[in-house]
Order: sequence, then structure tokens, then C-alpha cells
Amino acid sequence: MIVSSLGNKDILKLHKTAFLCSRDIPASIVLKCYDWAVEERDKGTCVIGGFHSRIEKDVFHYLLAGTQPVIMALARGMKKRIEPELKKEIDKGRLLVVTPFEKEIEYVTSKTAEVRNRLMIELADKVVIGYASKGGMLENLILEIDVNKLNTL
Repeated sequence: MIVSSLGNKDILKLHKTAFLCSRDIPASIVLKCYDWAVEERDKGTCVIGGFHSRIEKDVFHYLLAGTQPVIMALARGMKKRIEPELKKEIDKGRLLVVTPFEKEIEYVTSKTAEVRNRLMIELADKVVIGYASKGGMLENLILEIDVNKLNTL
């Protein structure tokens, strides 16, 4: 459930692809994630992501180079200060920032990241896993995703 949002809520009506990836990722997978982001950008796919880890930030960078809508899901309460590059995209109507948390939740934890990831999966029509570390939270979460919705790189 979205508790707070900032930006164009109409983006939620679009077909959405969630991108999730473990923080620790083999070098061999990094380029696959970048190529996927460029391909989805060029197709105009609306991607929802946490864009918190290094690889997710890189994917976000590639997506923002396009014109398609993007949804950023926070694993904490709404940001108090919106970075200028995000504000620019929000003002264009192509970025929506959502969070399942009240503003008092100021820090990302493994638990808040899990709640955020579940929100992303719930909102998405398709889920793409860049990489899931063995025994990690994402590997366990994958077991709960409808197989018709799930794709891996």
C-alpha cells in the first residue's frame, strides 16, 4: 500500500515492470543489467525500482536518459529534500516517487527494503530480477512471486 507519493500518479495506470537486484552482484551480470535498462528505456517501458544499491542507481541513470515514465519506490518515508535531477523529472510528469512508509521512517533497513520490494512486486505487471544472492532476502521473495510475472536476466 502506498502511504505517500510525489509526482504524476497517472503513471500507476500504466503497464509497469519492477526491477529488483541484490546489492552484491557478479561482474558478469552488471552489463546484462545495463543492457536491459537501455533496452527497456528504448522501448518506453515504465520501470519501477528502489534504485538504492549501486547497480540500481546505474539502471536508474540509464532509464532517466529516456523519456518514458519511471517510478521510484523508497524503503523509507518520503524524502524531505528532493534532489534537483529528480525534481526536474517530477516536474516533467515522468517520475513518480512512492513509499509504503510514514515520513517518520528515515532510514533504510533490511526490513523496510523487504516491505518496499513487496510493494514494487504488488504494483508491477512484470518483475525482472537482475540477480538474487544465494540465501538473500530477494532469493526468498522470488519464491512468492507469480511465475507468470517473473523474469530473470
